[in-house]
Amino acid sequence: MTSQVSSPAEQTDAALVGEQRASGNGGEAKEVRRLDRVIIRFAGDSGDGMQLTGDRFTSETASFGNDLSTLPNFPAEIRAPAGTLPGVSSFQLHFADHDILTPGDAPNVLVAMNPAALKANLADVPRGADIIVNTDEFTKRPMAKVGYATSPLEDGSLEAYNVHPVPLTTLTIEALKEFGLSRKEAERSKNMFALGLLSWMYHRPTEGTEKFLRAKFAKKPDIAEANVTAFRAGWNFGETTEDFAVSYEVAPATKDFPTGTYRNISGNLALSYGLIAAGRQSDLPLYLGSYPITPASDILHELSKHKNFGVRTFQAEDEIAGIGAALGAAFGGALAVTTTSGPGVALKSETIGLAVSLELPLLVVDIQRGGPSTGLPTKTEQADLLQAMYGRNGEAPVPIVAPRTPADCFDAALDAARIALTYRTPVFLLSDGYLANGSEPWRIPDVEELPDLRVQFASGTNHQLADGTEVFWPYKRDEQTLARPWAVPGTPGLEHRIGGIEKQDGTGNISYDPANHDFMVRTRQAKVDGIEVPDLEVDDPADDSGRGARTLALGWGSTYGPITAAVRRVRRAGEQIAQAHLRHLNPFPRNLGEVLARYDKVIVPEMNLGQLTTLLRAKYLVDAHSHTQVSGMPFKAEQLAEVFKEAIND
Repeated sequence: MTSQVSSPAEQTDAALVGEQRASGNGGEAKEVRRLDRVIIRFAGDSGDGMQLTGDRFTSETASFGNDLSTLPNFPAEIRAPAGTLPGVSSFQLHFADHDILTPGDAPNVLVAMNPAALKANLADVPRGADIIVNTDEFTKRPMAKVGYATSPLEDGSLEAYNVHPVPLTTLTIEALKEFGLSRKEAERSKNMFALGLLSWMYHRPTEGTEKFLRAKFAKKPDIAEANVTAFRAGWNFGETTEDFAVSYEVAPATKDFPTGTYRNISGNLALSYGLIAAGRQSDLPLYLGSYPITPASDILHELSKHKNFGVRTFQAEDEIAGIGAALGAAFGGALAVTTTSGPGVALKSETIGLAVSLELPLLVVDIQRGGPSTGLPTKTEQADLLQAMYGRNGEAPVPIVAPRTPADCFDAALDAARIALTYRTPVFLLSDGYLANGSEPWRIPDVEELPDLRVQFASGTNHQLADGTEVFWPYKRDEQTLARPWAVPGTPGLEHRIGGIEKQDGTGNISYDPANHDFMVRTRQAKVDGIEVPDLEVDDPADDSGRGARTLALGWGSTYGPITAAVRRVRRAGEQIAQAHLRHLNPFPRNLGEVLARYDKVIVPEMNLGQLTTLLRAKYLVDAHSHTQVSGMPFKAEQLAEVFKEAIND
């Protein structure tokens, strides 16, 4: 969650309080232990349904009232080779009875559906953790595919873990024999058996999953009931087997969150809802011109469902056509959006420059992923910042907004729309794969809380010539915002010329005059520089003597969770460290220079090679220090905590 409320230590093992309760057949006693948090990772072949399994467990956890954070991780290939390491798909869920910030550094429980899943994830599993393995898959051929000469279930290599061997495939097929399914068809439900078992272990609600399965397979009721039966069989297996003598409870996180209605939401879904809300609050039709690209495609899919809210979606033949259509919609008076990832931004750059020249509102949503080129389509990165800042020919400044959590994508979309509409400019919204696919609880806001984004279109003449003639000047600017008027095509008397060639100030006529070009370039830059953004807030608790920290951790975008979790750990260890997080990267908050000057050391963690640090050093001449990672995975809190401690004590 985005709350700043302090919470119990995230890095320590969950506190256990044993309780005895009647459970299982015949009133046999099974121990129920209470935990403050749990990290579970489901892992299997990309065809094993791990993302669906994790999503269902997450949905039930959200409905139960826990705080949570998720990390889906899947191959880029549509169907990677079965049983191989590149084909492993995983879903990690961290849920707790208190405010948490990350999907967790390491799983307490690993569910491994095959040898590849075990081998690909074992290095992340701490000693003493639980590992549930599908023993049916640990045969000679699947093990040979990933380099196991002997079975790790038998050679002692897993002695440091609590291994629970479960023949998931066999048990699933046996549970479904009454349905008359083929072995292959029955095997597909083994993920639901595993979900049922884990739902029993952690006392998750079951009604929602059963309802979901019946709705998902409504046209195939036999398949729906087979999946429900497998799910129930997994639950019953947990109840009756002697191998699972303990189940666990994680209480709802009721005390750390404001009163309200919450739902689990992913970053892309929150961003989609934010765009819809922006359209409603601006009283403009929302138009999306887009070309499918991982990890941004979910926004196109979601917005296409909401025609009833005045949303129009256009799936173009390529990236250039997508943004061209969106810019045309902006000229026509719509709240225009184009969605993409890094490679698509490169293709859209010329049209973004055209939007700068035309001075029309346009949201460019970049869900960043690993690069360069096609790079790592399903992995996360923050390496498009300099591309967003400078990736166009000429002086073409564009505001940049970056959400910090999945739920914050909703507010960031509204903020980006505010800037685009108020200042008549394209705006970059920089999310990334970690935020896009991750999820957390989101408090659904009241409509009264949303900003008023309504704009006034030009409706008549706005300039008087020397001879007294009243005319419309398309580039006559608002004195406060420097925005030009937005004239909808077809408005009588407001006909005007647009295009990519330089405009004459005021009239918008084509101009090659050197002095005019210099003036227009500086005016467009001044417009972006003058955008109103909130001052940067700094979390700097003073010590007993009233002295604040001398080290500042500064981040942007999705590093917020790991940085904040690491800062909490450092403070609990008795060290002093301040924290600030940037949403607005162009323009920077006006007090940023003053904030940076307060501290002896500034540490900037980024999932790139130091792009924000480069900007800070250039603009503020501050000796900011990068801590970078470009592995395609988010930072771990413990890793950053060590970096911060070293910086403080250096």
